[in-house]
Amino acid sequence: MTSAMALEVRARQSLGASSDAIHRMVADAVERHNLTGAAMIDVGCGHGALRARLGNRFSLYRGLDAVSYSAFPPDVLFTQVDLDAEHWPVEPQSADLVVAIETIEHLENPWSFMRHLAALTAPGGWVIVTTPNQLSVLSLLTLATKRRFSAFQDAHFPAHRTALLESDLWRIAAASGLSVIDVVYSLEGRIPLTGSHYPIAIARLWPRGLSDNLLLVARKPRG
Repeated sequence: MTSAMALEVRARQSLGASSDAIHRMVADAVERHNLTGAAMIDVGCGHGALRARLGNRFSLYRGLDAVSYSAFPPDVLFTQVDLDAEHWPVEPQSADLVVAIETIEHLENPWSFMRHLAALTAPGGWVIVTTPNQLSVLSLLTLATKRRFSAFQDAHFPAHRTALLESDLWRIAAASGLSVIDVVYSLEGRIPLTGSHYPIAIARLWPRGLSDNLLLVARKPRG
């Protein structure tokens, strides 16, 4: 199998979609920080579902992904990019908001990936990144019993490659020249040994322990 074929197989393992709870977490963060502007770039855009959530806040929505999904809106700008590549065919500083939903864990080099996100962001612009929460009760129990984080078991490989802690995201963002503004949790967490999730009212009491995913909001300095 060629490297291009392997990349497509790995990318399509995610099905190009994220849960409604993750999209809601992103939309809430955008509203909370009142993020608007001329352009946003959705990195790892999949089917482009985020456009419906945030499209009214930005004049231009652009999607980047390793593969092109048939469900991606045909009237929207899409650029096919190997997100592990050293160079991306996208103009630097071209977006007021750069979002990467459940994408950084798929990559071989999250540090390089975050630098790319920062490079795409205009001065004073924003970066939002989500990833599985390795510090949830479910993930820590899975680590203790199976020696793997919950979202990084054999069934998730080779799509999920790099498990990152909250502290890792902070360090990577800071090293990329971004100022971390906020870290929040999805408030949707699966109860161990069941297919059910904690009620949101319960998850609010301990977001880090009872959420399957986390979100980091960072800003690029104007200077």
